[in-house]
Amino acid sequence: MKYPVTVYGDPILRKRAEEIDQDYPNLKEVIENMWETMYYSDGVGLAAPQVGLSIRMFVIDASSAADEEPELENFQKVFINPEILDLEGESWVMNEGCLSLPEIREDVSRPDEVTLRYFDENFEEHSETFNGFAGRVIQHEYDHLEGKLFIDYLSPLRKRLLKSKLISISQGKVIPAYRIKVPVK
Repeated sequence: MKYPVTVYGDPILRKRAEEIDQDYPNLKEVIENMWETMYYSDGVGLAAPQVGLSIRMFVIDASSAADEEPELENFQKVFINPEILDLEGESWVMNEGCLSLPEIREDVSRPDEVTLRYFDENFEEHSETFNGFAGRVIQHEYDHLEGKLFIDYLSPLRKRLLKSKLISISQGKVIPAYRIKVPVK
């Protein structure tokens, strides 16, 4: 089932998500639905708050960058209850977008490397370091679990310039190629 994507203006996107355990209701189905929603929406990552679930989980498929980073071929992972242990490396700028902010793309600077402790879909614990494109996507999705959006990294001037676009998104005056859930006023 494809979930509608929760867009800017919904309070769930600004709330710190809650940890879950392996008994979370219909967890395997939720994960399958998140994959289906992400692929249908042409995303490379999707966090649970983006589909209206305030839980600490996201999915990532970074294989689209395998031409430039061959180690990302077949890079598809589920991250449950992730915890950033370390951010290292030189910061670099990349143009980011977000399914919850349709029609907005901005340059964002992030550290190159993130070390994370997390559980996979089978609730096996991992501690891994990711860099490059995968590291960036992980940081972006992790931010969703903390109630943070990529626009929070922009200068005050840039945010002011985006204000009318953000208002349009929150009012549902955008037409992405996927279903959205507009905040209830």
